[in-house]
Amino acid sequence: MSKVPYKIYLEESEMPKQWFNVRAAMKEKPEPFINPGTMEPCTADDLRPVFCDALIEQELNNDDRYIEIPQGIQDFYKMYRPSPVTRAYNLERILDTPAEIYYKFEGNNTSGSHKLNSAAAQVYYAKEQGLTSLTTETGAGQWGTALAMACAFYGIDLTVYMVKVSAQQKPYRKAVIETYGGKVIPSPSDTTEVGKKILAENPNTGGSLGCAISEAMEVALKTDNCRYVLGSVLNHVILHQSIIGQELKTALEKYDVEPDIIIGCAGGGSNLGGLISPYMADKIEGKNNIQFIAVEPASCPSLTRGKYALDFGDTGKTTPLMRMYTLGSGFIPSPNHAGGLRYHGMSPIVSKLYHDGYMEARAVEQNKIFEAATTFARCEGTLPAPESSHAIRVAMDEALKCKETGEKKTIVFGLTGTGYFDMSAYMSYMDGSMTDFIPTDEDLEKGFASLPVKE
Repeated sequence: MSKVPYKIYLEESEMPKQWFNVRAAMKEKPEPFINPGTMEPCTADDLRPVFCDALIEQELNNDDRYIEIPQGIQDFYKMYRPSPVTRAYNLERILDTPAEIYYKFEGNNTSGSHKLNSAAAQVYYAKEQGLTSLTTETGAGQWGTALAMACAFYGIDLTVYMVKVSAQQKPYRKAVIETYGGKVIPSPSDTTEVGKKILAENPNTGGSLGCAISEAMEVALKTDNCRYVLGSVLNHVILHQSIIGQELKTALEKYDVEPDIIIGCAGGGSNLGGLISPYMADKIEGKNNIQFIAVEPASCPSLTRGKYALDFGDTGKTTPLMRMYTLGSGFIPSPNHAGGLRYHGMSPIVSKLYHDGYMEARAVEQNKIFEAATTFARCEGTLPAPESSHAIRVAMDEALKCKETGEKKTIVFGLTGTGYFDMSAYMSYMDGSMTDFIPTDEDLEKGFASLPVKE
């Protein structure tokens, strides 16, 4: 086998023409959405007022392993895909580890993250349906930026409810969204009924993704020819992100590289789900024994300390109920948390795989995350997003274990994006003002009290 190059590039012709639906490989499927009014599984008609028709079809599809990527989306993807897989030779040297470390980099676009993979698909289908406007939420801002880019390309109006603390911490991210034509409203706001209610109950809140989702959904439901689009959590979003895992698998197979460990950061679960999908299908079928690790912030630990329960996807309790690992839709992360991944729950797909023992989860404090981020930046040359740095931290930890044991493992992680809009967080780490917040059991109980079904 020839020496693996620093970067493995695929040809344009090697880019996947189909998305991979991991649910088709799962022995037990995630539970369907539940209509909170009837407590029966949601039908396509239940979801139609909120989502595009094509996305509803993908959301409910548990059977088709491959779903065609329309040519109009492939043409968009070709502007920034395929994305490279990099052998982290410099990081290996710094850590003095026998492990081989690889990362799949999704930051080679203006949004700076993997989010564009699903944004392009969702806006394309909205345009095909004849819609004229969309609403969404964004936390750290990657999703809002990606969606603004896609809406500009396909010619659709966009309103973005951005978590208030993020809008304050990241004014340049807001400016990029507006450059692409998106309208940004810090959330919670007084532009919606649910926003007014949240502000009345907690006037000083920095907001949460759950709050922003509630506002975006309310506006979509009240606006003609408009739908709501979501950047993570849902089945169809993980489907779109499966292009990451497929490209990864194709690239590594060119050099006979077989991962022992695959690591991804986990907020709502979309990048992680997409990264692991083809490899997870093989594990379910007994074709590999890869160790899959989801890494989340200690300040918002839905997998490691949450409950596997039916819950709303938003603070205003307007979404269907989803069976997922959750801290409760009423949980609001500490405003000092700068590392992203603020969502109170986890994708039903990722939650089910974790619940069934196919993967593990770890929670990490943000000072440790930024320590890993700066180490990576100094030796690999890319400033990583704080979200991505959760995966970097655990990849480094696993590589150092190999150093202790002398065992040579192949470690792969997802570098979901760049951190160039996160400099206030980096500054906080550098000047020593960054603090770690870990919610107490009492803090978590307040969120669990908002669970709608007592099981």
